[in-house]
Amino acid sequence: MAPDRIDPAFRALPLHRLADAALSRARELGATHADVRIERIESQSVDLRDAGVTSVIDATTVGIGVRVVVDGTWGFAAHVELTPERAVATAERAVGVARALAPVARERVERADEPVHAGVEWCSDYAVDPLSVPIADKVALLGDWSRRLLDADGVDHVQAGLAVVRENKFYADLRGTSTVQQRVRTAPGLTATTVDRGNGTFETMSSLAPPAGRGWEYVTGTGWDWDDEIARLPGWLAEKAAAPSVEPGRYDLVIDPSNLWLTIHESVGHATEYDRAIGYEAAYAGTSFATPDLLGSLRYGSERMHVTGDRTVPHGLATVGYDDDGVATTEWDLVRDGVLVGYQLDRTFAPRLGLARSNGCAYADSPHHVPLQRMANVSLRPDPTADRTTDDLIAHVDDGIYIVGDRSWSIDMQRSNFQFTGQRFYRIRNGELAGQLRDVAYQSVTTDFWGSLAAVGGPSTWRLYGAMNCGKGQPGQSAPVGHGCPPALFRQVRVLNTREEAE
Repeated sequence: MAPDRIDPAFRALPLHRLADAALSRARELGATHADVRIERIESQSVDLRDAGVTSVIDATTVGIGVRVVVDGTWGFAAHVELTPERAVATAERAVGVARALAPVARERVERADEPVHAGVEWCSDYAVDPLSVPIADKVALLGDWSRRLLDADGVDHVQAGLAVVRENKFYADLRGTSTVQQRVRTAPGLTATTVDRGNGTFETMSSLAPPAGRGWEYVTGTGWDWDDEIARLPGWLAEKAAAPSVEPGRYDLVIDPSNLWLTIHESVGHATEYDRAIGYEAAYAGTSFATPDLLGSLRYGSERMHVTGDRTVPHGLATVGYDDDGVATTEWDLVRDGVLVGYQLDRTFAPRLGLARSNGCAYADSPHHVPLQRMANVSLRPDPTADRTTDDLIAHVDDGIYIVGDRSWSIDMQRSNFQFTGQRFYRIRNGELAGQLRDVAYQSVTTDFWGSLAAVGGPSTWRLYGAMNCGKGQPGQSAPVGHGCPPALFRQVRVLNTREEAE
């Protein structure tokens, strides 16, 4: 992207002067590695209930973070004040932390090599900066969506919201890499509720629009057909409210990308984080059954399973030009032909796996947090040989369920035994949809589930979904992550009745 896309207010900060001050001081104090991140992260959320505004929240995080390696030990410090004097003091504190930790460090830090990227810039792919749009315009758009739904029969309440982020980041290190980056992300939300006042129950139906690495254009029609979805939501909701409850058992499942992305996230994305696989990290999501001794031999799924890690796909929530280790991002295989072949890595963990380079997975959600190994856009590839549609997959099912949209989920601390629900469920009979069902959850073990993968859709069916708030670490950090996939057919998966399970 052209350099002039970078926010001028961020450019006006004394980025290089601050970095030079911190890096020079770190070197003087004996650091063999030092890097500086100067960041400004601006976010805004607007929420409405029944077309009335309930909250508007603006937040800005600014600061400088300095990370060093001294005598083989990490040190980190950060500060909100952006002056050369404070940059020097922050470097001194980081070195002090490293020296204090040295007596208890169990191993020396080793980092994978990376070419120097001097003076490079990157900006994410969007048309209109969402933070440049007046709040009044956002409220007006969300209000219009809400009123259109409230005017429909059977819709009693509507929640509408929009969250936007602009993230600016400057990185520099002792070897000479320096990067300036800007990316935006936009997360719209829309949920309609119908209330059965006779028995005191209710049902909801939400938009399937995912958060995306896009700008304001996303909520005005680029990348999602809002008019069509708003027109159809009340009908879907009414059908769901009147639908019969599912009979538990084993069914063939056709799973839409709007649901399958979350199963990928939990059962493959977290499981192939290398720090989890070696037991180094367990906060939030536990460790992983996919341990390094199984690399190259673990049968993760059927031969139709091809999963990649990717930090370059357009509009991906984890897409960025350079990570927080100064690594140029890339795409690589995690599972190929159903076999575990790779992990997500940063520069510290790559040497442990015997690799010469990181695949660019270092990220910190704030200048005041140390970078962690974080998830890339982890995606299931479509079938390159046949452009099967969702209808084609459904046509190959005699008795099954078509699952659309994500809802709740649960998975064990080894990323193995899981249970997922969804937004809408359609009975499949003799290759055709036969109306909605309710109370559906599918349950399996990760390798059994992916082993039952019988077919995936073609390139035209691939869709990019994801989440704005993947948690990890302690203290906790939140990262945006994307997951693309086509619809997929799974044979004979166990289906539970959630209402019966709750009794």
